[in-house]
Amino acid sequence: MSRHAERLIVEGRVQGVGYRWWTLGQARRLGLYGWVRNRLDGTVEILAIGADAAIDALAEACRQGPSPARVSAVTRTPAEDDGAAGFVDRPTA
Repeated sequence: MSRHAERLIVEGRVQGVGYRWWTLGQARRLGLYGWVRNRLDGTVEILAIGADAAIDALAEACRQGPSPARVSAVTRTPAEDDGAAGFVDRPTA
């Protein structure tokens, strides 16, 4: 599999609604590597590594998120593959 990496920043009501745990499940189901974490500015940051189609699917799912979330924007930018071997939750940064 060709590994591609993107950073996603999710804005809106995305903290305190189970967004990180939901993202873990989505990313693992899609076979992605990387991590998810809350940011001090109230956003959720995701490093997604894997096949282009799987990253596209995650980004599309992130526009909806779990039912309590209210997503206002998902920004995608190229990122470097950090060599992640799984998909994990990271501490707030």
